Amino acid sequence: MTTHDTLDAELLRQVHAGHADAFTALYRRHQGPLYRYALMRCGSADTAADVVQEAFMGLLTRRFQFDALRGQLQHFLFGVARNLILKAEEGRGRHVALPEPGDEDGEVELPCEDAGPLMRLLDIEAAEEVRRALAQLAPHYRDVVILYELHELSYLEIATVCQVDIGTVRSRLSRGRAALAKRLQAHAPAARPPCLTN
Repeated sequence: MTTHDTLDAELLRQVHAGHADAFTALYRRHQGPLYRYALMRCGSADTAADVVQEAFMGLLTRRFQFDALRGQLQHFLFGVARNLILKAEEGRGRHVALPEPGDEDGEVELPCEDAGPLMRLLDIEAAEEVRRALAQLAPHYRDVVILYELHELSYLEIATVCQVDIGTVRSRLSRGRAALAKRLQAHAPAARPPCLTN
């Protein structure tokens, strides 16, 4: 268990013992990444804020039981947020996009493990375009792309959060990246034709 994990476990123990300052500290440590994940995943600031609030209240009331032996608190919270968003989408009767043909099987180009996170490539102007392109991805692709590229989780950690196997994570990441690149390319300004000189 890392120092980070030990601190989370101790803060959570204090939270359940009734220490409000421990809850504040825990909230400050994890609210930012959790909100960013929820916002990128659902595309709505209001929904993302609701998801974060429900996740932390569930942690406080023990509705969501965290087991430190099974992983990091932040990854657990990502999983809780993902499930809350899926539940909200079902409640609104949203149609979840069907997997593209061959999503789970067939030959898949494996993503490079050492690819730098997307966040390093983003500037302020491009961020909104990327958010729009992400919102167009099927939810199961969006989850893995956000968790891998923006939060730098490993395949194993993503598999735990999304409750799928590592092969499925690899497949979805590869296809999600390809779909995202295609959507971003479609929105890129067309190249100017070369100047003709006499």
